[in-house]
Amino acid sequence: MNIMVPKVSIIVLNWNGWKDTVECLESIYQINYPNYQVLVVDNASQDDSINQIKNYAQGFLTVESRMIEYRSLNKPVEVFEFSQGEYVNPEFKESNHEFESTFNSIPAPKRLILLKNDKNYGYAQGNNLAMNFAMKNLDCDYILVLNNDTVVHKDSLREMVNAAEKDEKTGAVTPKVYYYDYNGQKDVISHAGEKFNLYIGRGKRFCKDQVDKGQCDESRAVDTIEGCSILLKTEVLEKVGLFDPLYFAYWEDTDLCFRIRQDGYQLLYIPQARIWHKAGVSWDSYFSYFVIYHYLVRNRLIFMWRFASLLQKITFTIFFIFYLLANIILMLFKEDLKTSKEGLKAIYNGLNDFKH
Repeated sequence: MNIMVPKVSIIVLNWNGWKDTVECLESIYQINYPNYQVLVVDNASQDDSINQIKNYAQGFLTVESRMIEYRSLNKPVEVFEFSQGEYVNPEFKESNHEFESTFNSIPAPKRLILLKNDKNYGYAQGNNLAMNFAMKNLDCDYILVLNNDTVVHKDSLREMVNAAEKDEKTGAVTPKVYYYDYNGQKDVISHAGEKFNLYIGRGKRFCKDQVDKGQCDESRAVDTIEGCSILLKTEVLEKVGLFDPLYFAYWEDTDLCFRIRQDGYQLLYIPQARIWHKAGVSWDSYFSYFVIYHYLVRNRLIFMWRFASLLQKITFTIFFIFYLLANIILMLFKEDLKTSKEGLKAIYNGLNDFKH
């Protein structure tokens, strides 16, 4: 029945966030696309995530959501569970020869692959491990990388795949991303594609923070796609590579987008596809050590030195100095002494680590 329908591997990375993950899974299992497979890859969570996700799959855990209504009819979901040592084995198929036939005999909404990593590899490598597994063992045409703190509309995957199939030069597709909760509203746009300015090292999101009144309802080619929901053609990933694990978290999606475009493919925004994102769930504070080190400083510099021209690097450096000073001033006035010290330490270490 699904021979002519492209096969999509949906990858959800979990790290100490099972409550968000099971809500995301519940929305996935209600989509109307017929040919998909779901993989949850866990980055060595310490919050009992593995057991809680399996409880959800068995129907023992009810999902409460402001976006979707929980359905018990598609439970239990059969879980195929593999440790990292098992699933990264080059001879996985030979060692698990009954897996493929058993897995494929189960309807898409009734099966789940659970990959357990030995440690926290971050967003980039955590997703890479699952993508490698899917590409080698699941014969997928597309990979949808989906943040665990998202909820997808039932039409979302179908709309993205249909758009990608229309043009062989489309390398990746993004939906319209709404905030999950924007002061009680669920119709405020977070991301509708982005135009990136290499002279200042910043992107400008289309329609960001705007109530959706149809102003971003036209499909368009964009410069970058936010990694919370990105549909990637497998054949493109085989050419340009996966996320660069050097980033660990933040900027790896922008790096991949630039490599896809450098190889001659376009990135496409599709407004008919919709998801809701709990933006910032992984940020304890905008001025936390982790965010400043990776997002504001180190990873931004790595990206710019890879993709910017000499002139762009010069103008960016001037802008970046003032950008850091503004953040330092804001941090010192807005945050407490402990957070400010951590933030200043993160800036210093980010600059220092970039040099090395």
